[in-house]
Amino acid sequence: MFPRVFQNQITKKESDMASDSMGQANTIYVFIDASNLWEALKAKGRFLDFDKTIKHIKEKFGGTFIKTLYYTAYPAEGTRNYSLDGKHRFFTFLKKGLGFAVIKKELKRISVTNEHGEAIEEKGNMDVEITIDALHHFKKYDTAVFFTGDSDFLALVTYLKNHGKKVFVFSSKNNVSQELRTGANGYTDILDIDGIWGKELKHRAELEKERELKVALLAEGDPWM
Repeated sequence: MFPRVFQNQITKKESDMASDSMGQANTIYVFIDASNLWEALKAKGRFLDFDKTIKHIKEKFGGTFIKTLYYTAYPAEGTRNYSLDGKHRFFTFLKKGLGFAVIKKELKRISVTNEHGEAIEEKGNMDVEITIDALHHFKKYDTAVFFTGDSDFLALVTYLKNHGKKVFVFSSKNNVSQELRTGANGYTDILDIDGIWGKELKHRAELEKERELKVALLAEGDPWM
């Protein structure tokens, strides 16, 4: 995809990089890989408050303008035993409520054969879409922030750095490659950031049990419901 380039040695800390932008226009583009972010949410046990997160990034890097692009693959209708309405409402909230650009596609279902027989695997890698957009919008931003830990992005990160962009990676400690951590201008473990987390993350089975309990209590006339 890119000519192979050597990684520049990092000579400045994130705070120095951010202070360089003080008094200057600093447009920030944030590229969020939803599948990588999901691993961090599971590790934290909480949802991310996207509004607070974007404000944190803007303050951290002295952004004068910020644009966020959210990349996700989702199940096709009829492939799950639960409704996907909530997921689509979430996409609408990101777009209309927060002004995000939401780039989504259905998970690709592939028939494979293993030792247990024939099975269906689902794949929804968004690496190509993120890379294309980062290059397509190249002239629009000064700083790129990637929510991902995939080492496949090292070539893109290096390319952007070598062409004058400041590049920062946000991920979680058990879900980021060492190459990406050291290849960017800076790395932040989002699990260590206070003040950006929302409500408790619960497994769908737990939520279903809570809904069933609520229905039962309502049927019994529980005064607290």
